[in-house]
Amino acid sequence: MMGRKSLLILVVLLVAFMTACGNNGNNAAETPNDNASPAETAVQLSGNIEIDGSSTVFPITEAVAEEYKAVQPDVKPTVGVSGTGGGFKRFCAGETAMSNASRPIKDSEAELCKEAGVEYTELKVAFDGLSVITSKDNDFIDHLTVEELTKIFSAESTAKTWKEVRDTFPAEPIIIFSPGADSGTFDYFNEEILDKKGVRKDATFSEDDNTLVTGVAGSKTAIAFFGFAYYEENQDKLKVIPIDGGKGAITPTFDTIKDGSYAPLSRPLYVYVSKKEYERAEVKDFVKFYMDQAKALVGEVGYIPLPDDAYATEQAKL
Repeated sequence: MMGRKSLLILVVLLVAFMTACGNNGNNAAETPNDNASPAETAVQLSGNIEIDGSSTVFPITEAVAEEYKAVQPDVKPTVGVSGTGGGFKRFCAGETAMSNASRPIKDSEAELCKEAGVEYTELKVAFDGLSVITSKDNDFIDHLTVEELTKIFSAESTAKTWKEVRDTFPAEPIIIFSPGADSGTFDYFNEEILDKKGVRKDATFSEDDNTLVTGVAGSKTAIAFFGFAYYEENQDKLKVIPIDGGKGAITPTFDTIKDGSYAPLSRPLYVYVSKKEYERAEVKDFVKFYMDQAKALVGEVGYIPLPDDAYATEQAKL
């Protein structure tokens, strides 16, 4: 028969054992997996993440930010639209953690980052096609060649009416809307189509693609260019123009942009991440979440996802 002293010792040992088990269980729940991002664990983060740049990339990053709020409600990603060039100015000044870009960073911008000690990682997130668009009411343009685009948009062009672009077009004035000079879309079009001569001065410029949509939709003789996703979003009031880059007129679609046949107006889209900012737990977690969710969300907002192996390559940079 067990004595009172022996029974007391047994009870103490049992309580100690149960307490140890309980502590071990709690530690396992609170200690995140080193191989998982905090978004995949019970760790809750907080803080602000400043993002700026391309209006073209904005819908992708904004979609990611909205989804991320459900995972980490105390992290506040703020996404601005100052244009690719404007975004890089802030990024290289150390004002933002990430920069959306519809073109690669320029040498001059990279030098500014270097001078300010801002190191970064470039991540490709999607494909896009620059769409040349007119109003739904336009009934005379069935396609345009690259040479005709130059006549319409170039700062060196003297064409004032559509008839000066093609004899079969009406003698109506050409009304032009264009992204602003800080836009990566402007830079890409300027380089690929206009031989870096710039857009004519009598155009209406705006960094806001919605302003371009409204302007073109309201005039039968107006024309503009911007990202494919904005055309898709507004195709009820816009007409997209097939472009002949030398191999016949090609209409921008999901497939023609992805396979590159919509040339020369297909392009990749990027985000740039400050390496210093990436050391913050909330920034690291957000960026990992971004790259994990990019394929699904890119398609939802009207852009063309990269192949799976391409996303794996981009993620490996982190």
